[in-house]
Parts: sequence; C-alpha cells; structure tokens
Amino acid sequence: MFEDSLVDSGGRLKTNAKYWVWGTAALNACIIAFLIIYPLLNPESLPKTAMTALLTAPPPPPPPPPPPPPAAVVKPIKMISEIDEGLHAPTKIPKKIEMVKEDSAPPPSTGVVGMAGMSGGAGNGVFGGVGMGNVPTPKVSAAPPPKPAGPARISGGVMAGSILERTQPVYPPIARAAHVSGAVVLHAIIDKNGNIKNLQAISGPEMLRGAALDAVQHWKYKPYLLNNEPTEVDTTITVNFNFGGG
Repeated sequence: MFEDSLVDSGGRLKTNAKYWVWGTAALNACIIAFLIIYPLLNPESLPKTAMTALLTAPPPPPPPPPPPPPAAVVKPIKMISEIDEGLHAPTKIPKKIEMVKEDSAPPPSTGVVGMAGMSGGAGNGVFGGVGMGNVPTPKVSAAPPPKPAGPARISGGVMAGSILERTQPVYPPIARAAHVSGAVVLHAIIDKNGNIKNLQAISGPEMLRGAALDAVQHWKYKPYLLNNEPTEVDTTITVNFNFGGG
C-alpha cells in the first residue's frame, strides 16, 4: 500500500518539475531580452554619465619621437709635409759620375751698393749708384705744436700784470650808506687786441656788481702771446670795494 503511494507520488512530482523548469527558463529569457532591447529603443532613459562614457572617444596616441639627426661623417685628412726632413739613401747607384764645373763669379761693378773700405761702394758706408756721389741725409723738421681750440685759460693773477689802462670803479652811494663792502668776481674774455670782449659777474654783493661791470669793461690789456701769436684769453677779474676807496 505504501509502496504504491510512493511510486505514484514520485511520478507526479517529476512531471510537474519539468514544466516548471521550462517556464522559469522562458521567463528569464524574456527578462534578459527586455533589459537588452529597452535601452536600445529608449536611450534617453540611460544615465548621462553612462552616455558620456560611451560617447567619449579615447585620446589620440602621442606622436612618435623625431628621428635622431644623422651622425656627422668625419673624413680623415692626410697631412703631407712639403719639406722632406732627414737624408735618404738613393735607390740606385749611377755607374758614371760627371763632374760639374762652376763658372767664376763676375767682378764687382762700379756703383754697386757697398760699405766703407770696399771697392765699388760708396764712401762712409752710404748707399750709392752709378755716377752718383754721397747722398745727403734729409732733414726732418719738427711739426709745430697744435693751436688750442678757443680762448686760452689764464689765471687772473697773471693777467693783472698785463693791464695797460685801468678805470677805478665808483662806490655806489646806496651801498656806502648801507655799509656794503666786499669783492666782486667777474668772468671776462679778452680778445687778441687786449680789449674786453665778454664780461659777466659771477659772485659778490648785488649792490656792487653794476659798478664793477661799468669800470672793468673799459680796461685795456696787453695782447697775450702764445707761440709768438696773439691769442684770446679766458680769465677772471676781482674788484675789491671798501670804505676807504674803490
């Protein structure tokens, strides 16, 4: 009794399991097909990062390195000496040796360059020629020194001894009343004739400068000689003012 029931139940269970296997396999195949086909039909449903990863092209490969430059070919240079140093033995010995007779040297002719005490030479060792006597030595004169450009710079003390005519300055009454005294220094250019060419006050009290200019512009100097020629002079003139006089 129990054996029959076990056999019958075993047959039914095997038959139901077979259908379940096929049904499960078909359901799984449908699910997989749906998961593959649906994204292809609706690409907008995919995440943007996935689309970007799929559409981004890989970077191009780096360019190949440039070929190395060709190596310079150095050609050896053979140096040939033009001077054969040393003595070498002849390769062949001649059977007959001829004696060469040299002609005698010609006699010295008149007028050939010579030294003192030699025939045909010029006296005192001076170079000479045919029909010519002693050649005088040319004299070289020294070049004159160059002339200075512009007026010569001479100190005021040196030019003070060359004054021919001097006009005493008039003490301004306003400066005397104000008890203003002192020295006025003037810059002057003296021409070749000894006359004042350009005169300017460079220092001293302002009240006394005009009186100094009025007096010095009429002064007369002796012409200054440089290399025995009259020359313009650039110098300074000092005019002292005190209460005792100009």
